[in-house]
Amino acid sequence: MAEFNFILLHVRDHAASAALYAELLGLPVVEQKDDISILPLRDGVMLGLWARATVAPASSGQAGASEIAFAVADAAAVERVHDAWRAQGLTIAQTPTAMPFGTTFVGIDPDGHRLRVVAPPLA
Repeated sequence: MAEFNFILLHVRDHAASAALYAELLGLPVVEQKDDISILPLRDGVMLGLWARATVAPASSGQAGASEIAFAVADAAAVERVHDAWRAQGLTIAQTPTAMPFGTTFVGIDPDGHRLRVVAPPLA
């Protein structure tokens, strides 16, 4: 069976996106080539930022139709990450909100990709 190990986002400028994600997530860029930048997420899963103009076959999807989610410990952590990302200039589509699945907010990267931060509800 194939093993899941990569999330690829198609972006306008992979180097600029890599700098943004490195700042937002506090992660290093571990590889950068002419058309792709790679950051480690966890447990062998990598985030690839691939220059949309070089994706083959050509990308037909639209950003914003799916999300990458990041879990944090509690609602206070959601607030802290929200404040930090907003201060770093990330567009915020949803401010911290209590929802049935937990407290959450959504940021939008420069290419329109949705980044959700969520803390599960208290039991």
